[in-house]
Amino acid sequence: MASCGGRLLGLDIGDVRCGVAISDSDARVATPVSVEDTVALLRPGNRLGALIADYAVAGLVVGLPLTLAGEEGPQARHVRALASKLLAAAGPAASALPLHFFDERHSSSQASDAAHSAGLTDRDLRGKLDALAATLILQGYLDARN
Repeated sequence: MASCGGRLLGLDIGDVRCGVAISDSDARVATPVSVEDTVALLRPGNRLGALIADYAVAGLVVGLPLTLAGEEGPQARHVRALASKLLAAAGPAASALPLHFFDERHSSSQASDAAHSAGLTDRDLRGKLDALAATLILQGYLDARN
């Protein structure tokens, strides 16, 4: 996997919510940032552009929902299309960033399992699970790359 040097922003894009995570400046450790409204991110001048600028992001990693056989199906194509729309709405600087897709199979269930193992309840997780899933996706990419 190609290195893009600097911080990477991880996205777990869903139709309703988009989990966001960021790496450290050495691109070794992922940390959750927020959960954003996907529809709001599709509007021009969205918050994604501000996050990219605020964190001085050098590239993006988007979770790709492959089939259990490891192939791209309709949902993966849908996520690719949504990612393109989100970046276009975020502005030219966002659209120019390197974009990487990484297998996200089971990231949401892994995030839920990890949170429950840490003693968090479903109520504690409300609104946070997508950011945790984005963190797992980004960390998986960082681990595979490094």
